[in-house]
Amino acid sequence: MSTVAEKPAPAAGMPIEGFNVLDPKVQGCPYPYYQTLRAQCPVFQSPQTGMYYVTKYDDIRFIKKHPELFSSDMTHSSRGGQKEIFNRHDEILRTYGWAHVQVLQRTDPPAHNRWRQYIDRTFTASRVNEMKPYVDEMVNELIDAFIDRGECEFVSEFCIPLPCKVIADQLGLPRDQYLRLKAWSDAMLMPGGLMATDQQIEQCAWTELDAQHFFYKVFEDRRKQPRNDIMSVLVNTRFEGEAPMSMHELQNMMHQLITGGNETTTSAIAHGLWNLLKNPQEMAKLRADRKLIKNFVEETLRYETPVLGLFRQATRDVELNGTTIPKDSIVFMAYGSANRDEEKFDDGETFDVSRRNAGAQIAFGMGTHFCPGAMLARREMISAFEILLDRTDDIRLARPLPEHTHEPSIFLHQLRELPITFKKR
Repeated sequence: MSTVAEKPAPAAGMPIEGFNVLDPKVQGCPYPYYQTLRAQCPVFQSPQTGMYYVTKYDDIRFIKKHPELFSSDMTHSSRGGQKEIFNRHDEILRTYGWAHVQVLQRTDPPAHNRWRQYIDRTFTASRVNEMKPYVDEMVNELIDAFIDRGECEFVSEFCIPLPCKVIADQLGLPRDQYLRLKAWSDAMLMPGGLMATDQQIEQCAWTELDAQHFFYKVFEDRRKQPRNDIMSVLVNTRFEGEAPMSMHELQNMMHQLITGGNETTTSAIAHGLWNLLKNPQEMAKLRADRKLIKNFVEETLRYETPVLGLFRQATRDVELNGTTIPKDSIVFMAYGSANRDEEKFDDGETFDVSRRNAGAQIAFGMGTHFCPGAMLARREMISAFEILLDRTDDIRLARPLPEHTHEPSIFLHQLRELPITFKKR
């Protein structure tokens, strides 16, 4: 099994002094420190980044309800540090492609409402429900590729291609180029993780340019020949009194759809199986009662939150849970901590597929910025585990995982690998 500490100490957690948000080991398992922060310093300023970590469920809910105090309208440069290379990153996009502009999740109400209209037209409940046979077929195709071997590297052979191929189909990218989409997504997300070198950040801009120029051609094609896909909806939808989206706006909508459409689902599926392997009694419960699958999905999202947190910027001095957060400070809403908050989830450090209030997790956010792709992510997770449990048995970890189990990032929770063995049913 993994050499990473699976659970924090029941009460003491870990000393706050050891909470270095830039330490890859901490990023892989921050929960013992989160436990201590919730008990001793629920609003904590990181000495490494200067950001304020908000760790309690109700405090994050307060932030979400008050965009006038905590704004989503931020830029790379506002996060401090490496300002020169972020300026270079933006210059490359501005010169050779389309500069970043604030749309959708990076805007506050009422401006946010305009962008939400477009997304609500694309990720409807009926559209997602109609996708079930298609998602099931995709899951079976991926399992077919390794079922006879009795082993696989689950992250690269299943968790990455499933959501990437689904979103590729929806966006007009050939399915067999899903790794290209994954590379685009990684390049768009890496700078925000604050762990990349200057050279990596510059390369991310050039990789994002490849995506921008590809999607420019797709947008122009969909204007002339609309299809039943997300791209056609975004390009051709018109709302009364509203101008159509500009190319800058379309490109930045794609930035968010690409990253949100694959990374969280990849992480959630990988961690779902990882936690079943670490908790065989929960695996047995799930196999015995498949009605628990939906609740298991919610518990996975709660226990190993795919996005450990997101950022906001204080618009003025704000007091939160006894701590004054100065104006313009960057606030990190630690979803991974809130989802284990003892005041919201009894015995929150325990993975329990039958937990009654698992659905109260906030892995997809809440309120006006609730993730628009949440229904599709849940659909992919449900199909993945229903079919995986139907077709395999005796799933085991093939070898212990290395010390650094996760990709370096202060806000993403990306499991590097999950080598498994199994028996074909």
